[in-house]
Amino acid sequence: MASLLRPSGDYRSLLSYQKAEQIYDLTYYFCKTYLSCRDRTVDQMVQAARSGKQNIAEGKEAGLTSLEMEIKLINVARASLDELLVDYEDFLRVRKLLLWEKDSREAQFVRKKGADKTAGRDYFLNLARTRPPEVIANMAICLIFQAKFLLMRQLEFLEGKFLREGGMRERMSRMRRAVRDRGDRGDRGDRGDRGDRGDRGDRGDRGDRGDRGDRGDRGDRGDRGRMGISHDL
Repeated sequence: MASLLRPSGDYRSLLSYQKAEQIYDLTYYFCKTYLSCRDRTVDQMVQAARSGKQNIAEGKEAGLTSLEMEIKLINVARASLDELLVDYEDFLRVRKLLLWEKDSREAQFVRKKGADKTAGRDYFLNLARTRPPEVIANMAICLIFQAKFLLMRQLEFLEGKFLREGGMRERMSRMRRAVRDRGDRGDRGDRGDRGDRGDRGDRGDRGDRGDRGDRGDRGDRGDRGRMGISHDL
């Protein structure tokens, strides 16, 4: 029997979650090292990075019963990373620091390393410990763009899945109909069995009446025979 619960893997295996986790670690280090603790931006950036990571995890788990909720939370994660992206761009702009071009050698290096599955989770955090804040901010921006790309692909996949399978209510309705259909077929089968037994009973009754009729006929013929013999005598 089908289950209302959808198959759900470990969110830690998602590339989008792994990327969001790198972004959070990098952001936490960046804010605590280069921004004043009295700056409200610190809390906002750390919370935006955390929201990006946590909503991917929560969305994956929510998808066990609700595809709609998973889509919603994945989109919240993407929006949170967008907010963080703007904060990093603001950091560079107001300080007149260089924002790497998309096709610059530095940006290409970060994108290549970001797509390298053999690179450890702490690769960029360890690299950041030896780089100035300008480079760290640009690295974070590159990683955010990669995470947003992965999340968009995830959303497109979930959208297609929703269109094919529907939501929780539709799944529940399909399963209830399937259970009722199996019950109706079982009831019809039971009634058919009882009908067959009834038919066999009727045929048996008719056979009994026929047997009694045959015996009656033979009795009548016997009586007439005996009466004929007496007349001759």
